[in-house]
Amino acid sequence: MRTPQTTTTLDEQPISVRVKLAAAWTSLMFLYAYVDILNFFTPGVIDDILAGKVFEFDLSQTFSTAALTLMSVPILMVLLSTTMPAPAARITNVVVASLYVPVTAFNLLGESWLAFYGLGVVLELILLAFIVRYAWTWPRAVSATASDRESVRTHQRA
Repeated sequence: MRTPQTTTTLDEQPISVRVKLAAAWTSLMFLYAYVDILNFFTPGVIDDILAGKVFEFDLSQTFSTAALTLMSVPILMVLLSTTMPAPAARITNVVVASLYVPVTAFNLLGESWLAFYGLGVVLELILLAFIVRYAWTWPRAVSATASDRESVRTHQRA
């Protein structure tokens, strides 16, 4: 009887592009959320919110609806990346991630805590770059050549 041998090499399973994209969008949403949550500890932010202001914007139903819409897109991209047909998912990820680059960079405008917001924006931009790269380099399906199809038919007849 043979005893299985253990090895120190870990098994590297390939990760699908869909899972990579969903993970990157999820990570982006965590960063958005944590930067916003940690921002509450910035002196004066809570006072501004209580006074009805966020950055230069008045707090209103319009502001809240716009903010929800803006953040719903990356949230939905987690689902869309895993459920859309590959060609549509590829193009959607490239377009949406590219459109979110200026949205993300906008968060630096007028901020006094540049180290904090700068780090958040840099990390978010890195994730957006990974999304564009993963989607852009999505592997193509390999089609069978005529000789491959003939080989399959020969084996099926045998």
